[in-house]
Amino acid sequence: MTEHIQYSPEKDALILLDQRYLPNREDWFECRTTDDICYALVVMVVRGAPAIGVTAAYGCYLAGREVQGMDGDWKANLSAKLDQIHDARPTAVNLRWAVRDMRRVWDEAGDVSLEGLLGIWLERAKDIHAGDIEMCELIGKFGGELIDDGDTVMTHCNAGALATAGYGTALGVIRGAIDQGKKVSVIANETRPFLQGARLTAYELHKDGIPVKVACDNACALLMKRGLVDKVVVGADRITANGDVVNKIGTFGVAIIAKRFNIPFYVAAPVYTIDPETPTGDDVPIEDRDPREVTHIGDHRIPPEGVEVYNLAFDPTPNELIAGIITEKGVLYPPYDLAIKKLFM
Repeated sequence: MTEHIQYSPEKDALILLDQRYLPNREDWFECRTTDDICYALVVMVVRGAPAIGVTAAYGCYLAGREVQGMDGDWKANLSAKLDQIHDARPTAVNLRWAVRDMRRVWDEAGDVSLEGLLGIWLERAKDIHAGDIEMCELIGKFGGELIDDGDTVMTHCNAGALATAGYGTALGVIRGAIDQGKKVSVIANETRPFLQGARLTAYELHKDGIPVKVACDNACALLMKRGLVDKVVVGADRITANGDVVNKIGTFGVAIIAKRFNIPFYVAAPVYTIDPETPTGDDVPIEDRDPREVTHIGDHRIPPEGVEVYNLAFDPTPNELIAGIITEKGVLYPPYDLAIKKLFM
């Protein structure tokens, strides 16, 4: 599954499968401007750290196209638009990585014209796009070796093809194990309030013919106690220098329960999701999203009018709960601070 992020040269636009409407309908969202890109990121037309990074890279190119029609200093105008993309969402480090990488390419290009920069940027965005799929396939290879034949793997949120450029991180591990000839089934936690597990993980696994059952988030402890879960594999929006993992809200609780029942809890993410400049998970800004995601199902309000809610989108999982971090360069094991430092040497 790679068609959900497409650059169209005919339209000179980024075409995104609108994940807000899955699995009931497949709508497409066209991005031609910086505002389009930022809107798609904020309302989660596209979501998942690697997919956010790929989208941001194309967004920088589209920002340059937009600047072509503006008056004034194109460099200043373009820099402001890159800042706008950079700040669209606070937690996923891949977004900032992509914008910084495009700025790096700009710096290395020297005294280049805007037209020349756009050609360089479009090729770089395509490289990031293709490279993400390759990284996920390697994550699947290394992670698949940790899965035993017959395992049932629990996931939280969606860290599949839809959250990346293709193949997936956590679901890439599932696909990698299946590619190695193993029979694997999946329990997809529904993942309130946005239901990425029930809507998106179940959608893509069912589409690929991989056995999947959806469980409400509150069922984790009972399912593990009954021996129905052999491994847990999740993705990550940011991994800090000490190996703490910031992922979709509820991940921390799943990790605590897995530890209680001696179930290995793995994290799958590309190296560029690791942020060696941030010391711990508690130092990561946590996005507080629109309360309506909690208060409403469709147009129907659940809590009484006037009742406030929490809608923190992520939580940090401490490194001591993590059995291994699966990357395209292999599996990292504790002590994570040393393993991560060695990775960036």
